Amino acid sequence: MPIPLPPWLKRPIGKASELSTVQKIIKQRQIHTICEEGRCPNRGECYANQTATFLLMGPTCTRACAFCQVDKGHAPQRLDPQEPAKVAEAVKLLGLRYVVLTSVARDDLSDGGASWFVKTMQAIRAATPEIQIELLTPDFWSGSAAVQQQRIAQVVAAQPACYNHNVETVLRLQGPVRRGAKYDRSLAVLRYAKAANASLPTKSGLMLGHGETEVEIIETLRDLRAAGCDRVTLGQYMRPSLAHLPVQKYWIPEEFDRLGQIARELGFFHVRSGPLVRSSYHAGEAA
Repeated sequence: MPIPLPPWLKRPIGKASELSTVQKIIKQRQIHTICEEGRCPNRGECYANQTATFLLMGPTCTRACAFCQVDKGHAPQRLDPQEPAKVAEAVKLLGLRYVVLTSVARDDLSDGGASWFVKTMQAIRAATPEIQIELLTPDFWSGSAAVQQQRIAQVVAAQPACYNHNVETVLRLQGPVRRGAKYDRSLAVLRYAKAANASLPTKSGLMLGHGETEVEIIETLRDLRAAGCDRVTLGQYMRPSLAHLPVQKYWIPEEFDRLGQIARELGFFHVRSGPLVRSSYHAGEAA
């Protein structure tokens, strides 16, 4: 039987007028946000503040992670050549000063989508020169560590404000939770980003509730620090549907507070830890 949703995870969806303003801008341009595709519990709050995290390269992922709400299981659509310009226009209309760009995994593309991140960053900066852009990328894996490193270096050269790649869960649970991804491969993304630019802040995140232990979480935090990761987010996994992995445990707010303090003691200089924290939640605070 599913574990009942605890009261600290229940929050209002937000005012319809505030939601519709952002949704209208997004839908008119036929672009996507992870806020909607991933059914983020914070989207009402973020939309009220006229913020959004843009999902590049379409809504369909070539991976099949068991926790993720993003569409998968069929061929992704062709890239829209106007998407970078559309995203740039939406960013300008929303008046953003800090924007997060993420994407589905596009293993079907020759460079995994690395150049698309660069094109979109260039388009945004042309429209809004002073903006800071955080990236939350896939692992850009192609079967070769050298190619992976090259793709990451290409993205880092475009000078994002922060480079984020999530390990999502502890080593033991990578297989059932992250189909098609690997723990060491994700740590390598963070190392390669740091190697390409030592001054670039790097970031990763964990979803708790898949059956991990506190000891495993702390081990993961240590591994992230060893890979040069500077920032970390810890949040609660919430099952999107009955087709996704069930929640094994709802961690209480006090446990998140304690884990956040441990992360700070390990040397992370920006930590967001709480049941409703997500990768891009209040991302601009660290800027």
